[in-house]
Amino acid sequence: MQQVSDGNLSFDIDKLWSDLQTKVDRMMVQIGDKSPHVARGDGIYDNNPTDAWTSGFWPGMLWIMYDMTGKEHYKQAAWHWDRNIEEHFVKPSNLYHDVGFQFLPTAVIKYKLTGDADARRIGLEAANFLAGRFNIAGNFIRAWNTIPGAWHEGNTGWAIIDCMMNLPLLFWASEELKDPRFKHIAMAHAETALKHFIREDGSSCHICCFDPETGEFIREIGGQGYAAGSAWSRGTGWALYGFSAMYRMTGQIRFLDAAKRVAHFFVANLEEDNIPLWDFRVDDREEAPRDTSAAALAASGLIDISKYVPASQAKLYINKAKDILRSLTHNYSTWDQPDHQAILLQGTGHKPLGSNINVSLIYGDYYYLEAIAKLMGWNKNMF
Repeated sequence: MQQVSDGNLSFDIDKLWSDLQTKVDRMMVQIGDKSPHVARGDGIYDNNPTDAWTSGFWPGMLWIMYDMTGKEHYKQAAWHWDRNIEEHFVKPSNLYHDVGFQFLPTAVIKYKLTGDADARRIGLEAANFLAGRFNIAGNFIRAWNTIPGAWHEGNTGWAIIDCMMNLPLLFWASEELKDPRFKHIAMAHAETALKHFIREDGSSCHICCFDPETGEFIREIGGQGYAAGSAWSRGTGWALYGFSAMYRMTGQIRFLDAAKRVAHFFVANLEEDNIPLWDFRVDDREEAPRDTSAAALAASGLIDISKYVPASQAKLYINKAKDILRSLTHNYSTWDQPDHQAILLQGTGHKPLGSNINVSLIYGDYYYLEAIAKLMGWNKNMF
């Protein structure tokens, strides 16, 4: 029986995994056919449109459970989600750069685990869609669709750090089709992100603006962070995880070095309980909410980094991942609230807009479950 212990906080990984199975089984009944995004004070997950960027996380949790346990009810519940989301390719929708978030944990993992030919087709369709958003002048994948009132230049030249997490979809398509075009686009975007998003101290900005005609860099925007020049913690998590994934897919050390630099910044700026504030550079720290989704995301990425560095370095990353997961488990979870439909509490969605503050977020739940699965030996990274 594997034990993880640190002072007064400890958990039995085997028992925790058993508890997660019980929790996810209960969530299946509670959530039903909904596409969950946020659960507020009542603990009930909402039903978001299936073209929303978060629509892949709940089925992704089910596919992990299926892969880890072999239990058919998880596969049956996850099976239809890639088709549900795919419908939005042929009708008016708000699909954009985040098709990786939507189809990596649905179509692509479904194909990898079951060999389903239609899932393969859908995954490749999503990769084609994502590749079509590439701006060749600026070497970046355009973020979002048209946003009314997006600064004075519009947002056709915007790229965001979150998109690092969509790049594995392009690498998968290149490997599947034996066609390097998709990989070339992913590499070009990653190089742009490395140059313009990651600061010398390891912090990351959220939005970079480029001239969409010339590709010239214009400025950074705070976006979901506190301000331009600040360090939105979930964005830092996207960078940490995203560049570690780039190393996994390319073996190029500069991407691992970037992931490590971001990881060191993230870890150095955690609160005493190992959970970050929603922005590491917010002015009013006493009133600033935490973001457990950023914590779970970073923990999963830290586990990955620990596998890629020499053994003498690995403990730094794996031990901090365990510290974060330990705190989430003991201080921010709903184990004693069986009617609560989420796993983690105190997530922060979009603080500058006052949207989804101190709530449960499905992507926080996903990355928490993913990280625990990795500690249990799961190694089929979706992202």
